[in-house]
Amino acid sequence: MLNTLRWWREILIAFSALWLARWVLPLPFMNEVLIFSIYTIGCNFLLGRVGFISFGQPAYLAVGAYGTAFYLSYFGTNPYVGLLVGLGAGFVFSVLVGLLFVRLRSDYFALVNLALAVIVFYMLQKVLVDVTKGDNGLWFLTNIDATPVFNLTRPAEFFTFCVFLGGLVWALYKYLDDTLFGACCLASKINETKLEFIGYDNFKIRLTAFTIANTTTALAGSLYAIYLGFVSPEMTSVSRAADPVIVTILGGVGSLWGPLVGALAYTGLRDVASKFIGNWELIVGVILVTIMMTNSVGLYGTLESWSKRLWRRVVALKGGA
Repeated sequence: MLNTLRWWREILIAFSALWLARWVLPLPFMNEVLIFSIYTIGCNFLLGRVGFISFGQPAYLAVGAYGTAFYLSYFGTNPYVGLLVGLGAGFVFSVLVGLLFVRLRSDYFALVNLALAVIVFYMLQKVLVDVTKGDNGLWFLTNIDATPVFNLTRPAEFFTFCVFLGGLVWALYKYLDDTLFGACCLASKINETKLEFIGYDNFKIRLTAFTIANTTTALAGSLYAIYLGFVSPEMTSVSRAADPVIVTILGGVGSLWGPLVGALAYTGLRDVASKFIGNWELIVGVILVTIMMTNSVGLYGTLESWSKRLWRRVVALKGGA
């Protein structure tokens, strides 16, 4: 029992703090941070654990969002069912795409994912315009029914639901990091030849990691769809392709809490700095260059290092006294 509580302690503290932060920070801001962090954690896992840099995450986001949107626009009104439909669509799409994409590495993987985002954007905007409504988007906010336990039509209850769901997502990735599968993912990134030598299948490991990560991205898309009551092809445009990669590097590649810290910093900079500077992305760019030039572990790693140093100094002062 105590071991279980210790395992969950970090997650419970972090998401309890997030839930309490809604009383200090604007609720729309907190909702966006939570969904954005769920969106980013899949990219973080791919880059940090498997070594895949993907500029195609908006495509998987759109699959989840449009899966939910199609259900709520044409078939039903229950947002929970819509969430499951979006999640299922993301899973199927990730498996089918992954069978081809995970055979590639490095620049080829990055570029083919970017091409996928362009294809999905074109399909949603032009080819499937009769069902997607093109640039006008699908509007279904009034179709969503109130639901028991968490009424997802109310922003405050939607946020609580996202906190609960986010805790489960982080628990999944914490579990993966602690398992043999997580170790194999890291080994596949570092030395795939040695991994094959000891009997593991690189292709299956990468495909599983790819599917888990991009199904999580589709989950974020479904949450966006329910929260906004609207989807449009803009979410998969090329101009949005670098966002999850930027947030991953900003927060700290491969760290469990990097996506959350990165999403908080990125969204905060956008909302605050944009009031004073038109090209607020310049600030993010300077921070990213600094992180990469100094071989930093991102904002989360830096904060963690500073907090440990401060704690050691406090302990030393108490010991000296």
